[in-house]
Amino acid sequence: MAHITVTAETFNDTVDRDGIVILDFWAPRCGPCKMFGPTFEAAAANHPDIVFGKINTEEQQELAAHFGIRSIPTLIVLKDRVMVFNQA
Repeated sequence: MAHITVTAETFNDTVDRDGIVILDFWAPRCGPCKMFGPTFEAAAANHPDIVFGKINTEEQQELAAHFGIRSIPTLIVLKDRVMVFNQA
């Protein structure tokens, strides 16, 4: 499964599930985000049992604020709806 685009409207449906959800907080203007993008895409393609979601911090500022995103790219991993990893 490829990654999905996560918005404020789809956030709850995306993370309200058992299993692993990996969220990539990014922005189009971010050079490191552009460099990391292909790696995230490859991981999503290689692990169809995991949900991979991308959150554009410029368009979804409320989600970025909720998670306290201060630098991008930032990865957050949820397992069974509990955050287990948060790393810029």
